[in-house]
Amino acid sequence: MSRILDQRILLLLISFSASVQSTKVLSEWKKCGDPECEKAMSRVQAITDYLGPDCRYLNFKTGEEIMVYSKLSRENENLWTGSKGKDFGYFPRDTVKVEEVFIGEEVEVLTKETDFLCLHEDKNVFE
Repeated sequence: MSRILDQRILLLLISFSASVQSTKVLSEWKKCGDPECEKAMSRVQAITDYLGPDCRYLNFKTGEEIMVYSKLSRENENLWTGSKGKDFGYFPRDTVKVEEVFIGEEVEVLTKETDFLCLHEDKNVFE
């Protein structure tokens, strides 16, 4: 009985560790096309294949189009946020080229903890 309890405690600790890692704040600030970050900022095209390190990242193949909704700023300006079909996530800005810009002026806003959760099929995923 104690062996089963030990295994459950170990699984709980592993699960908690993975959850903390997947909700790590990547930046305190982001730039958007509007204060609510609802408007698409631009349309970009992938210039290389990209496979992200965890579920918060958008995976894509060369040539795919991505709609950009925000860009992390200040301490981590390399990551942008966008969607491809129903998939949504972060990706490095140097993996895409800008095809079309939709907004003229970017607005800088604070990020939220929910910006860094894994989202799959309209559900939060806690690993």
